[in-house]
Amino acid sequence: MAFDALVSKKAGALAMIAAAGVSLSPIPADARPAAAPTARQAAAPARHLPGGLSALAWLVADVNTGKVLASKNSHRKLAPASTLKTLFAVTVLPKFSAKRVRQVSAGDLAGLGSGSSLVGVRQGQSYTVADLWNGVFLRSGNDAVHVLAAMNGGWSATAREMQQTARRLGARDTTVKSPDGYDAPGQVSSAYDLTVFARAGLANEDFARYCSTPRVGFPAAGGGSVQIENTNRMLVGSHGLSRYPGIIGVKNGYTSKAGNTLVAAARRNGHTLIATVLNPQSGELNGVYKEAGALLDWGFDHVARSEPVGRSGPGDDDGEDS
Repeated sequence: MAFDALVSKKAGALAMIAAAGVSLSPIPADARPAAAPTARQAAAPARHLPGGLSALAWLVADVNTGKVLASKNSHRKLAPASTLKTLFAVTVLPKFSAKRVRQVSAGDLAGLGSGSSLVGVRQGQSYTVADLWNGVFLRSGNDAVHVLAAMNGGWSATAREMQQTARRLGARDTTVKSPDGYDAPGQVSSAYDLTVFARAGLANEDFARYCSTPRVGFPAAGGGSVQIENTNRMLVGSHGLSRYPGIIGVKNGYTSKAGNTLVAAARRNGHTLIATVLNPQSGELNGVYKEAGALLDWGFDHVARSEPVGRSGPGDDDGEDS
């Protein structure tokens, strides 16, 4: 099925997730397969995977079929940083019209974590919901997340609802404490779960549009607007990187605990793939983007002929980590 058809078919159902408890079928679990993979199955992906993959966990999957093409430690529970905003958006985005206006109060911005990424939301100023989502997706603005969470019934209520959404989607490695992804004790997710959230989000036309937007105008103090640019270097082509061919999003993140994290999606020749990369250890500049790009390149080369396997190769203890 073409991706555009997938979007139109599922967008309506996704809009009712929170209200009606409708859930997407999760990506088939790549951990603990019913039958252990054969030696040929286990070795084949590892033999052809790109070199230099240093992330603690990663996964590459086909959006249309849900097949996991290859993975490493995909159920290992790690701090997600702002990639958790994908789950926030899947949970809250369908609830409010993009044209709805919110005048920001002091309470809306209470509790912002020290050093949070901000888009520049100001107390007393009015913003449309579309403005706030642009702030979330492009600038990873925790201030915009706080305002939307306040509209949604509050910080704790939104965290609980996100947890419920994760379970309905079949994502069981995720514990939500802070809806913006800011480091909090006990907050974890996994490459598998984050891929599930991105896959669900991309089936929503608004989510897909926001996460693929490189630049947009944002309300400035005192009137007018200022252009904001997406912090996803793979999407905009910045800091020494070229824009990745076919890129359509999704979300990057960083905290001192999580390291660099990225959920990247791209479309080529009728295939849409997601590569999720958590905390590369190489220390290389733009390492998280380079590893995601290498996995997407590999995926597009192999998607037509790869068999999804439970392990990415010998020594991958996927699903055993916590």
